[in-house]
Amino acid sequence: MQLQTLDLWVAAIYAIALIGIATYVSREKAGHEKDTSDYFLAGRGLPWWAIGASLIAANISAEQIIGMSGSAYVMGMAIASYEWMAAITLIIVGKYFLPIFLKHEIYTMPQFLEQRYNHAVRTVMAVFWLGVYIFVNLTSILWLGALAINSVTGLDLNHALVVLALFTAAYSLYGGLKAVALTDIIQVVLLVAGGLFLAYLSLDAIAINAGGTGAIQGFGIMLNELPGKFDMILDPSNPSYISLPGISVLVGGMWIMNLSYWGFNQYIIQRALAAKDVREAQKGIVFAAFLKLLMPIIVVLPGIAAVMLLPDLDAPDKAYPELMKLLPVGIKGVVFAALIAAIVSSLASMVNSISTIFTMDMYTQFSKKTHTQKQLVTVGRTVGMAALILAVIIARPLLGNFDQAFQYIQEFTGFFTPGIVAIFFMGMFWKKASAAGALTATVGSAALSLLLKIFWETLPFMDRVGVVFIACMVLGVIFSLLFPNKKAALDNTGISFATDKSFNVAAVAVSLILIALYAAWW
Repeated sequence: MQLQTLDLWVAAIYAIALIGIATYVSREKAGHEKDTSDYFLAGRGLPWWAIGASLIAANISAEQIIGMSGSAYVMGMAIASYEWMAAITLIIVGKYFLPIFLKHEIYTMPQFLEQRYNHAVRTVMAVFWLGVYIFVNLTSILWLGALAINSVTGLDLNHALVVLALFTAAYSLYGGLKAVALTDIIQVVLLVAGGLFLAYLSLDAIAINAGGTGAIQGFGIMLNELPGKFDMILDPSNPSYISLPGISVLVGGMWIMNLSYWGFNQYIIQRALAAKDVREAQKGIVFAAFLKLLMPIIVVLPGIAAVMLLPDLDAPDKAYPELMKLLPVGIKGVVFAALIAAIVSSLASMVNSISTIFTMDMYTQFSKKTHTQKQLVTVGRTVGMAALILAVIIARPLLGNFDQAFQYIQEFTGFFTPGIVAIFFMGMFWKKASAAGALTATVGSAALSLLLKIFWETLPFMDRVGVVFIACMVLGVIFSLLFPNKKAALDNTGISFATDKSFNVAAVAVSLILIALYAAWW
């Protein structure tokens, strides 16, 4: 499918406008050079609306729009559990995790681990996160984004990879987190509007094919024709049970996956760390939670609709790009711009997190020289560009043979997630947790996950995550008691987990909506 001239102009105007706005909002004030707080944490002054929008823009990218739509094509509405369970996870993060992190004024997650444990834990986790962010997250977003551009425009995959990388560098490397976060509100508006419109047209097309009209009628037809695609809790006989094992999505390993992603993932939590205070961060978290409830309409429904509209797809991840053929000229350019918005905002957030971790957790710790703030910002920009170049080079060889990239990402990160959640849980809420316990849990997570993967192949990976998490907690406790820390635990005196009335009302509302959704499609 080729975009028409008008579509290309719409997408081009969006790209130019985004770069211009990002440059403007991140400009240096007279007599003030960007320091590390400005570049990596937006001067710790992000408003709630920017925090909430940026959380979603960072999260919803090619791996969600393209990858999750592809998974919806295969397994149906059940894949929406990642989105809906994330909403309640965000409430937990806002209430119990953010007060601790903001109290200690940290830049990065590894920095918190050094304050709580020791330098070795910080270094191990910094190296791990850099590896995952570059070789899993950054490459997968680039690859899926390139696939989408190739499908929509016909542009060669290698050229598409380069275009995405250059666009990301142009609008994010100069301004840092402030440029990313303050433009993300534009990205989210475009993403939601474009996604809702494509979902509407997909359902309307189903109705038209059946002799009717309207998205509501199309949705009804889809419910009748594809009832199995609307099972939220999969039966063991379902071929996709191995990926989403029934009730485990509510009481098992998905909690561990979500708590790790939304609570301890630098790529996500960095914008909340940039809030001026806890209350502002919590308002942003609530905003993001409600947006998460909306996301399955944008990323999951089109994938299910594609089962009826595009039954002969050779690869599930092509579902969303192929559906864009339904769009009229001009509108197609808007939705294409929305897709690019989702991709580049996530790429920019990932690049900024890579820069932050490398600069603050590696470079400043191992360089013997004393560096100015300006030099550290330059290091961050250089590392960000290098990470993009490396990801462009390895994306195709690494991911070219995967049909469902979203499931690949979940499967890989599931090897390490149990240990990450265990060491943060112990570090935040148990004073006796030690560095020995943390390192044992970290190594144990990868080792136990691999052993279970090899010797218990029928165990769904999400159940494996839950089992390994319990084992990591046990290992962490045992080794913490055997080898206690020499230094005292972090002082959490004065930290309050009390939340205001609006936050509590929002938490109840999110919970009730989730109960209703699961009750409707159990």
